[in-house]
Amino acid sequence: MNEIFRQARAFLVSLRLTVFLLALSIVLIFWATLAQVDLGVWGVQHRFFHAFVVSASVGGLQVPVFPGGYAIGGLLLANLLAGHIYRFKMGWRKTGIWIAHAGLILLLLGELVSGLVQKDYQMRLDEGETKNYAESGRLFELAVIDATDPKFDDVVAIPDSLLAHGTVVQSPKLPFRVVPKEYNANSAIQMRSQAPGAAPSLATVGMGTMVAVTPLDPTYKEDERNMPSAFVELAGPDGTLGTWLVSPLLGNPQKFDFAGRTWKLVMRPTRIYQPYSLTLEKFSHDVYPGTDIPKNFSSRVRINPPGGEPGREVLIYMNNPLRYAGLTYYQQSFDNNATILEVVRNPSWLAPYIACGAITLGLVIQFMIHLVGFARRRRA
Repeated sequence: MNEIFRQARAFLVSLRLTVFLLALSIVLIFWATLAQVDLGVWGVQHRFFHAFVVSASVGGLQVPVFPGGYAIGGLLLANLLAGHIYRFKMGWRKTGIWIAHAGLILLLLGELVSGLVQKDYQMRLDEGETKNYAESGRLFELAVIDATDPKFDDVVAIPDSLLAHGTVVQSPKLPFRVVPKEYNANSAIQMRSQAPGAAPSLATVGMGTMVAVTPLDPTYKEDERNMPSAFVELAGPDGTLGTWLVSPLLGNPQKFDFAGRTWKLVMRPTRIYQPYSLTLEKFSHDVYPGTDIPKNFSSRVRINPPGGEPGREVLIYMNNPLRYAGLTYYQQSFDNNATILEVVRNPSWLAPYIACGAITLGLVIQFMIHLVGFARRRRA
């Protein structure tokens, strides 16, 4: 047992392991850079860097072929920690090395936390519009809305991942079960009158009876967006209420009455609600004189805290985001007179700044220690 422990320790603290992992990192980055042409930034992140293994399709099966970012980063972290414990000794002459390596460890841990918990959303605001939610650009949800009260909507949001796995959903707020029948990660929809050869629809009620659904391959390109669709059956205590087609391509919610209440069904981008709201006071789009080349675009927004407290105005522009209540609002783009803000939740956003500062400080301290020692020896 002791021999196995010594061999494992020697493996973890080995400098050869460090060089080998750095070489794997170079190959992974090069491969991901080439794949970005087809997958886009988001697809590359999830397939190569936010994964333990990189898989490839072989004979229709996904086969692991290369370690992913989590595996390489985790081994690098273990190698660095083991080297600290068994190689480096405490002493003031090693102060700079300890600080620099602590910064490197913080950098690796910060990236791990960001990859696991960071969430990205978008908020589109017209001038004068107020919103208290942002929407995902990639994820969707099926919203089952109790719209009986004209002043209040009681919403049950079902992530599309549950629809994709065929998970039956029974919420205490719903008098029926939601039973997924079919799910398409990307699709196109057209009227049945324009698709005479289309297969019969699974939908028995709602808009789905009048349209044809064509499944498409998922896309990962930055300028394209997946439009999912699903057939879901609503099953009440006394039997089925029918099968509905839901998709963001249908637009307006589909209404029906059941159990004395009015309900709406709609598939929409996943929303994140906040207790406060933002109002777009003014959007500015500046261009260089005599051209149509964008020079700057900015959004003046007012933060409306809950409880009717007085708000404050903030100017958001490039490289000057708004950080409020754990979220960061970046000026992403615009659409005519509407602004599009990128909303990011990342609890570890300070980690890279602190880590880089620690690494710089450690290197400077270590350099000064060696410089002072060299000067003393030179003087002697």
